Amino acid sequence: MDVILEKEGPIATITINREKAYNALNRSVMETLAQTFRDLEEDKGVMVVIMTGAGEKAFVAGADVKEIREAGQERPALIKKGQEVLTLIRNSSKVVIAAVNGYAFGGGCELALSCDIRFASENARFALPEAKLGLMPGYGGTQLLSRFVGTGMAKYMMFSGDMLSTDEAFQCGLVEKVCAGEKLMEEVNAFAQKITKNGPLAVKCIKKAVDDGIERSLDEALDIEFEEYTKVALSSDAEEGMSAFMEKKSPIFQGK
Repeated sequence: MDVILEKEGPIATITINREKAYNALNRSVMETLAQTFRDLEEDKGVMVVIMTGAGEKAFVAGADVKEIREAGQERPALIKKGQEVLTLIRNSSKVVIAAVNGYAFGGGCELALSCDIRFASENARFALPEAKLGLMPGYGGTQLLSRFVGTGMAKYMMFSGDMLSTDEAFQCGLVEKVCAGEKLMEEVNAFAQKITKNGPLAVKCIKKAVDDGIERSLDEALDIEFEEYTKVALSSDAEEGMSAFMEKKSPIFQGK
């Protein structure tokens, strides 16, 4: 299977499993990812999704260049479909964490950018090298990267195609956490577990407030925050959380 889904309680792990092809994204992988996220959206038991790549060399080393080349005049349609899949991931109500265990080039870097949080091993490398092939990023990279690292750094990376080390990616805001390679999945899972102990409704509404408000004016964004806050403040989870805090016990959240 090119995409492996594993679930353990409220945490789902998706592994791109094309190790010999450096986990490159082809049409089959993208279609499977799309269906997997549609299914997970309906799974009320899953709160956090971890994305990673098989093996130790690559998270996702890019889109399948052979497939793109062979698409000919259908290349724009192929790339548009990929953009739609990554948008589906970005719009998921779940917390999506990228565990970047190696090369994150081209579409792989764009996939990482589509996640909420990025953990990276020390041997991870990031690049958007499409211009070296006479192409350009098309899965959202031109827009997403500039929002993370600023337009100057984004242009630096995309104009040159140069690769960033994990430390460089961390310093410019592309990565939130750097881990030793052998500790990556352990640390990602520990962080995911920490999230699952919080109120599910609260986490979901925080994500929505941040994502929906980021491109709005401050006044509009504050209205969005208040709308989400109202949902949380009047929830059963809020009553449970505050009562548990006062009684010095662990809350039992229901997500409502």
